[in-house]
Amino acid sequence: MTHTKSILPSYDFSLTLNESYRKKIFPFFAEHRIAANPINYALLYDYVAEQNPELNKAIDSLLAESKTLESKKSEELYASFICNASLESFEDINQKIHRVLTRASNAIDETFNKAEQTGESFEQKSALLENTSEVANHQAIFQDIIRETRALAVTTQAMQSELTKANTEMEQLRAELVTVRKVATTDGLTGLLNRHAFDEIMSDIVRGNEKPPVCLAMLDIDHFKQVNDTWGHTIGDNVIRYVAALIKKHVSEYHHVARYGGEEMIIVMPGTSKNAALAIAENIRSDMEKSRLKRKSDDHLLGKITISIGIAELQQNDTAENFVNRADEALYKAKDSGRNKVVG
Repeated sequence: MTHTKSILPSYDFSLTLNESYRKKIFPFFAEHRIAANPINYALLYDYVAEQNPELNKAIDSLLAESKTLESKKSEELYASFICNASLESFEDINQKIHRVLTRASNAIDETFNKAEQTGESFEQKSALLENTSEVANHQAIFQDIIRETRALAVTTQAMQSELTKANTEMEQLRAELVTVRKVATTDGLTGLLNRHAFDEIMSDIVRGNEKPPVCLAMLDIDHFKQVNDTWGHTIGDNVIRYVAALIKKHVSEYHHVARYGGEEMIIVMPGTSKNAALAIAENIRSDMEKSRLKRKSDDHLLGKITISIGIAELQQNDTAENFVNRADEALYKAKDSGRNKVVG
């Protein structure tokens, strides 16, 4: 039985990546005797995409212990890593906001009711003053009015205090929401935008919310599997981080850089012509080619590591899928023509 949550994972990687992941996933099912159900497929999809280092560590640890993934463990991993963990944070903040607003609303209601009661009492006291000529009675009535006025002032002050407190808490919750949103849209390994954030940006672009020209640059680390096989996944993760940082050095503040999957990254370039995008991509490629990465423990050179880049420009009536696929096709051509190239 599946349980739907309100923040859903996104799986629309490029066709090339989808096919390569599929070829890895099904043998993995067989090798570890894992049930081929949607939950496990989603887990292994992220696992082979290396989108979440913590998920990979958790799966590796479970496989080392039991050699397979039991259904209960799969569901726990799915809830923790696939259905965005920030969902719980959003729900927690939502509950806090509800509590703050309820308290503020109750304070306002109490003050309104008190003011209404005091107003009715004042009307009664006014009628008594008009109908009473004795000074002693007037003094007693005035004392009642003073007492009720003070009680209303206390209630009003309590409401003001509650509203001030509510305002402070709402400011804190706004800050929490900013933090949670950043976590929810940030790739844990690289600090780049994640796929969820990228998909939102692409939706805005194809709806016409960005003025053309708009270009995409899809980047892939050449022979990355060989890097992992030779140096291990920890070094591989460091290489991905290095490339991500290098890309950010070459893009403008209005460009969006996201980790697209595994060793693939993508740059969304609003207000950038194709020639300008090609120039930016070439600078990134050239800078990477000149880099000499070393293993920190002994300064051993990792060898020449290069990247390939495909460029596409937004066309009229483009869908997000068509736009990304053209960048992916250009990347494929760059790799097919020898790698360490920019094609657009």
